[in-house]
Amino acid sequence: MRIARTVSRETINYETAEDPTPAEGEALIRIHNVTLCGTDLHIWEDDYATELPIIQGHEFAGVIEQINGTSDRFSVGDRIAVSPMFFCGECYACSIGRVNACTHMSVYGCYEDGSLVELMSVPLEKLYPVPDALPMHLAPLSEPMSIAMQAVNRGRPVAGETAVVLGCGPIGLLATLYLTELGVQVIAADTVEDRCAFAQEFGANETFVVDPSAPFPNEQQAARIAELTAGQGPSLIIEATGQPSSLGNAIQMVATAGRVVQVGISDKLAELSMRVLPVKEIDLIGSRNSQNLIGESLDLLGRHVPEATALVTHTFAFDNLNAAFETMRSRDAVVGKVLISMPGATI
Repeated sequence: MRIARTVSRETINYETAEDPTPAEGEALIRIHNVTLCGTDLHIWEDDYATELPIIQGHEFAGVIEQINGTSDRFSVGDRIAVSPMFFCGECYACSIGRVNACTHMSVYGCYEDGSLVELMSVPLEKLYPVPDALPMHLAPLSEPMSIAMQAVNRGRPVAGETAVVLGCGPIGLLATLYLTELGVQVIAADTVEDRCAFAQEFGANETFVVDPSAPFPNEQQAARIAELTAGQGPSLIIEATGQPSSLGNAIQMVATAGRVVQVGISDKLAELSMRVLPVKEIDLIGSRNSQNLIGESLDLLGRHVPEATALVTHTFAFDNLNAAFETMRSRDAVVGKVLISMPGATI
């Protein structure tokens, strides 16, 4: 089979390797589609906590070609998506059911070889059936959708409340989609006007364009937020940019006793007031990966195929991975999700 291995900064080698043989309790998967995210870009740029060389790819779906053992859930020929996360089951986080924050976590394509291969052996417990309503090439979106769902769930959303989503990249857009389905009124904000317009397709009731050189919200935006929240401020904010200034804006903007969920990741340092947090008694909540929400995310995507389709803005063949990564870091176009069509893909 053919594989794509990231061997050094911005360098991918295409190689051949022996076809894998599934162990007991594993299935042999022919990979059809892989989607890329910001983490993949950072790994390709050698700017992530990943040891190179590595085979990338943690958002993926395919078809079962072989099962070693018996399964009452799956058969050869089934379309499946994969949960890429492995957890130890023994650390404190795992002991309280927070396996998504496992101290010893591993993830396909991030900390061990992933899915930019033609064939892959995967434990059966990591597989989830793709709903009939969901086209195969959209199934890899279940992984980022699960991350967005985890962030929203951490914020304890309440139908009828007003939430602000800061950042209209894929996670922010998918969080907007999920919040809207839960009956939450969403204001989406981004520094790029086209991204704000994109958020409306995912259910945002209103969008604000952020001027990075000026305070946010500005006077007009603040007045509108006050109007929508009876002067209280939004009770829930999802911070999906990873920018320190955006977290500061969220803490200032959120209602007293409100919730701020930080899902955007960065190594940058944020300065926070030691007065605002206790005086407003804010819940400042981190969110990472998901608590095995791939199945639920597939179902949600199956209910929102037009939005999932719109999120995939670029498609590249397996042989054009470098072009895919160059597009991801381009500032010349709105880039949602980048889809890699593998040699075995049906679309």
